[in-house]
Amino acid sequence: MELFSFLTFIFLVFFGENNNEGCLCFDVTDTNKIEVDRPISVQLDQSSACWNDNMALVKKTKSGAEVIPYQKDSDDEKKIWFQHSGSDQEQTQYCFSQNKKQGKTAVFSGKKDKGDLQLNYGNQSLISYRYGMTSAPKGVNPLYQKSGYIHPVISPKGDTLTRIQPPDHYHHYGVWGPWTRTRIEDVGVDFWNLKDAQGTVLFKSFNHIEAGGIYAGFSAHQEHFNLTQKPKQMALNENLKVKVWKNQNPNHYFIDYTTQFTTPLDNGILFEAYRYGGGLGFRFKEQWDKNNCEVITSEGKDRKGADGTTARWCVVYGDSSDGKGKTGVLFMSHPENQSHPEPMRVWPLDANKGRGDMFFEFCPIRHQEWKINPQNTYALKYRMLVFDGTITPKEAENHWKAFAFPPEINITYN
Repeated sequence: MELFSFLTFIFLVFFGENNNEGCLCFDVTDTNKIEVDRPISVQLDQSSACWNDNMALVKKTKSGAEVIPYQKDSDDEKKIWFQHSGSDQEQTQYCFSQNKKQGKTAVFSGKKDKGDLQLNYGNQSLISYRYGMTSAPKGVNPLYQKSGYIHPVISPKGDTLTRIQPPDHYHHYGVWGPWTRTRIEDVGVDFWNLKDAQGTVLFKSFNHIEAGGIYAGFSAHQEHFNLTQKPKQMALNENLKVKVWKNQNPNHYFIDYTTQFTTPLDNGILFEAYRYGGGLGFRFKEQWDKNNCEVITSEGKDRKGADGTTARWCVVYGDSSDGKGKTGVLFMSHPENQSHPEPMRVWPLDANKGRGDMFFEFCPIRHQEWKINPQNTYALKYRMLVFDGTITPKEAENHWKAFAFPPEINITYN
């Protein structure tokens, strides 16, 4: 009996629950010392013996240790996401602990309702993705019907910033990005201007919907149809990935918008150079016009001079609906994007018969065509900061750097 007890003790010491305490750690090194909070991910493929998702993640700083929440990636069960807080500290260590997992409960949620996927933070509505078909307005050409777009985008204080089916452009749908001038073989196909019946982009299915303590999001399969062919021809398969998350500022939240696409066409498809189409388009609310909506870009351009120029980021802002402040969106283009710094379409002050409504787009084919070949996967990555109040150019640059330059992560085993 004494021998059995001794062997049991040895087994617990070397193989028991406490053996994995601090077994897996990783250092996050941010040489840029970007003082901006943002979610980052770490791949744990080689560390299953030292980690499971019941363990707690502990952040170690000069002031002590803190248990923080994390969230598993729906595409990869060995990848986790967590909020990395910006500081002037170049290196931060995180370790997994066998202590019972702690941290915030799931504050983000995703809910389907009558063709809309609503992404929320607590009781706060953030965005909706329309997967159901939206019919054209009564008395309007039915070709304007559409699915597969984001609307509404709601500011932290409740302003609806997007607009769909405005009478001046019935084919405008909140946040969306169909390609305009394309060529398949010798045939021109326009996926943007729906009334021409050449092309359209529609929702097909969800790959996944996810929500937790760090973000809510989805991955959706969207199909780009060439309607000049009978039967209609699949021209592009798109995987749209969207995540919404927050920092510590109650007047901020973020939308990460990534589109990945391939073509099944034997000879591919050409995106011709044109002043708008593709990328990330955003039609702003009806209340904004030339008198109450402003633009500032990373290159110092204002609304009068921004159209057709290139930028790393662009802030579009205007009056809040209550008239007591400002609200807007900071748009960020990733350095890996086609044509980065990216060309923009910004409606001029005399748009819509002098009203000066606001439409913004990062448009990678504005000045240069882009050939999409079969067997290849292409991607465009954007981040939007939706805010109430104001964003200074310095703040915008810091947020862009946090998006563009993720910190280095080095996994260690103890």
